[in-house]
Amino acid sequence: MSMSEQILEQAKQLQSELEEKRHYLHQHPEIGFDLPNTKQFVMDELTRMGYEPKSVGKCGVVAQAGGRKPGRCIMLRADMDALAMQEEADIPYKSLQDGKMHGCGHDMHTTMLLGAAKLLKQQEDNIEGVIKLVFQPAEEIFQGSLDMMENGVLTNPQVDAALMIHVVAGLELPTGTWMVPSRGGISMNTCEQYKITVYGKGGHGSAPQNAIDPITAAAQLHLALQEINSRELGPNEYGVFTTCHFEAGTTSNVIPDFARMEGTIRTADVDRSINKKIKQRMKEISEGVAASMRCRAEVEFSDFCPCMKIDDALAKNVYTSMDEMFGPAVVPMEPGPGGGSEDFSFISHEVPATSMFLVAGSSKEGFVYGQHHPKVIFDESCLYRGSAAYAYAALRYLQMT
Repeated sequence: MSMSEQILEQAKQLQSELEEKRHYLHQHPEIGFDLPNTKQFVMDELTRMGYEPKSVGKCGVVAQAGGRKPGRCIMLRADMDALAMQEEADIPYKSLQDGKMHGCGHDMHTTMLLGAAKLLKQQEDNIEGVIKLVFQPAEEIFQGSLDMMENGVLTNPQVDAALMIHVVAGLELPTGTWMVPSRGGISMNTCEQYKITVYGKGGHGSAPQNAIDPITAAAQLHLALQEINSRELGPNEYGVFTTCHFEAGTTSNVIPDFARMEGTIRTADVDRSINKKIKQRMKEISEGVAASMRCRAEVEFSDFCPCMKIDDALAKNVYTSMDEMFGPAVVPMEPGPGGGSEDFSFISHEVPATSMFLVAGSSKEGFVYGQHHPKVIFDESCLYRGSAAYAYAALRYLQMT
């Protein structure tokens, strides 16, 4: 039996245990850096396996497998935080926390890396170097990777390569399919949050002439901003900005003092040139439209996340490993702009990095909702595949370099 077959078989034996762990994490979601229960759960599990987990930064956890033989160091990363949203999925292990939900699959990632940790303990004498197991907070707000990097996660020992796995649902591909970059390039978008506040003058709904209505101005502004994409970006300039939150007022008969919209800007720029162009025009259009309607607009930008850089040599190395383990269930991914954003990108700008995507719920199998939807359900039957992939990709990287 080959090493890949052995690890996959061992991982299958963990499936029921992985589901149990995942159910617990799913029922107890926590957000941002405020993950005391999740962090303790991870540290307790690692300690039971024989690791000596350490806290890193505000709420991160790191453990090391191997180190008994000389070699390089590869980092495996799983994010732990949930989303601030109410779960609407009808499942027996539904979130017990009001307004919090693992709607992006981070509970799956944490569980899979815990499974990989158990597999790697069984292989510890064979590890040619060090495998660093990293459990990261605050991915959804693009701050967790930076915090852990600033607190030394890439050092002691120095990380030579980094790998992340993300589950996806709602695609037509069968559950268990892997989407793996087969070469290097730019993958996933930059992301930056924006907030535009339009200030007017409140008043009674029966006398709009005595007020300065910020809702009308903000509505006009929302439409005017769409012209940036359609008229100001060239055919080779990829950029997307989307308003996802719009609020104004608190009751039906009062014109409010302000209206607010929030959203994201996404590009595929390494140098941020298109990002800067979009931001400049957003500011000019916002201030101009607001002023034309006797209002004032304030534009703020925050929480920038770069695009993902896929390292060519590492991508080919990991693709080979996944092909050895999963064969026809591996679909090569071509790097390019699109999709969401991921704060693992910060790490990809510091060390060679790559990512893999595991289909955890096919639309043809009834899993019709995707990430960040309140009704999303992930098919957890693939948990063992994620654990096996983490473990085998790391072991083979250390063998092949």
